[in-house]
Amino acid sequence: MKHFYRLLVNTLIANVTTSFLWFALTFWVYLETKNVMATAILGGSYMLMLAVTGLFFGTLVDRFHKKHVMTVASAITALMYGLGGAIYVFVPHEQLLTIGSPWFWLFTTIILCGCIVENSRNIALSTCVTIMVPEDRRANANGLVGMVQGLAFMITSIFSGLAIGYLGMGWTLVISIALTLFALIDLLFVTINEKQIIHDPKLQQKLVDFRGAWSAIQAVPGLLALILFATFNNLVGGVFMTLLDPYGLTLTSVQMWGFVYAISSLGFMVGGALVAKMGLGKNPLRVLLLGNVVVGIIGFVMGIRESLWLLAVSMFAYMSTVPVIEAAEQTTLQKIVPLKKQGRVFGFGQSVEAAASPVSAYMIGPIAQLWIIPYMASPEGKATWGWLVGQGEARGMALVFMGASLIMLIAALMAFRSRAYTSLTHKYRAAQAGSN
Repeated sequence: MKHFYRLLVNTLIANVTTSFLWFALTFWVYLETKNVMATAILGGSYMLMLAVTGLFFGTLVDRFHKKHVMTVASAITALMYGLGGAIYVFVPHEQLLTIGSPWFWLFTTIILCGCIVENSRNIALSTCVTIMVPEDRRANANGLVGMVQGLAFMITSIFSGLAIGYLGMGWTLVISIALTLFALIDLLFVTINEKQIIHDPKLQQKLVDFRGAWSAIQAVPGLLALILFATFNNLVGGVFMTLLDPYGLTLTSVQMWGFVYAISSLGFMVGGALVAKMGLGKNPLRVLLLGNVVVGIIGFVMGIRESLWLLAVSMFAYMSTVPVIEAAEQTTLQKIVPLKKQGRVFGFGQSVEAAASPVSAYMIGPIAQLWIIPYMASPEGKATWGWLVGQGEARGMALVFMGASLIMLIAALMAFRSRAYTSLTHKYRAAQAGSN
C-alpha cells in the first residue's frame, strides 16, 4: 500500500497542475470577453476531447505498463504547456482573445491537448487500484482517490483565481509548466508493482479496441445501462459545466470565486474520507443511485435565490456527494470486469459519458446567452418565474440549473425500478461471494 500512497501523491501534483491551468484559462477568457458562449466552447471542447480519446487511452493502458503510460502522458503535457507559453509570449493578446481568431483556437487547443493527455493517468490509476490494493480495501482506496481529487480541486480553485486576478495568464503558464516538469521527474521514482502485463489475447496491436471493450460490456448484463445512465447524467451535468463559472462570477469577483470553489471543494475531501473510512456497504450500485438523487435535489435548491452563501453551501454538498458516486461506480466495475479488460471498459465508459456534456454545453451556451438570460431580465420573465427563482441578474442561469436538476432527480428515481439495476446488483453480489 505504501507504493499506492506514493502514486496518489504524484497524482495529486499532476491533477493540481492540469486543473489549475484549465480553471485559469476559463476564468481569463470569460473575464476578458464577458461571453458565456466562449466558456461554453471551452467546456464543451474539453468534454468532447475526453469522449474522443477515452477508448484510445483505455486501450493503451491495457497494452502497456501503467507507469510507462503515465510517464509519456506527463511528458506530452509538459511539451504542450511549453508551446502554449511560447504562443502567449509572442502573439498579441487582442488576437488571443478574439474568438474568431486562429490564434485563439490554436492557443486554447494546445492547452486543451495538454490537459486531455494527462487524463490517461486517471484511467491508468483506476486499474492500479485493482493491481496494487487488496480486494477488500478497494472501495476505501477509491475513496482516497476521491480525496486526492478533492484536495487538488481545492488547491487549484484558490490559486487559479488568485493567479489570474493578481499575476495574469503569463505567470500562470510559467507555474503550470514548472509543476508539470516536477510531476514528471517525481513519477520516475514511483514504484508500481506490475511485474508483467495481463494481456488480453484479442487485444493484439490495436490502437483503439472498440470490439474488445464492447464484448466486455455485453458480457455483464446491465453494465451498458449503467454507462448510459452516467451518460444521461453527464448530459444534464453539461449544463452546470457551462454556466457555473459565469453564474458565480456574476455574484462575486474572480478572487472571491476562487475561494468559494476552494472552500466548497472541501466537500470532495469529506466525501472521499467517508468512503475511505466506511467503505460503500454491500451494494455500491444502490449508493450510486442515491447519490444522484441527492445531487438532483441540491441542484434544484441552489437556484432558488440569488445568494452567494446558498451557492457555496450547495456546491459543498454537491462536491461531498460526487466522490461517493464515483467511488461506487469504480468499485462496481473493478469487481465485475476482468483486469485485462478494465482499461478499455473504463476508457469506453469515459468516452460515451463524456460525449454527452459537449452536446448540452454547446446547446445551452447560446440558448442561455441569446434567449433565457434576456427573457429572465425582462418584465415578463420576472413576472412569470420570479415567485420561483426570485430577482437578480443571474436568474436566467438559475432557472436552467433548476430544470436540469429536476430531470436528473426523476431519472435517478426511475433507475431504481430498472431491470439493469437488479441484474448488476445480483452480478456484484455473486462476484463478492465468489471472492470470499
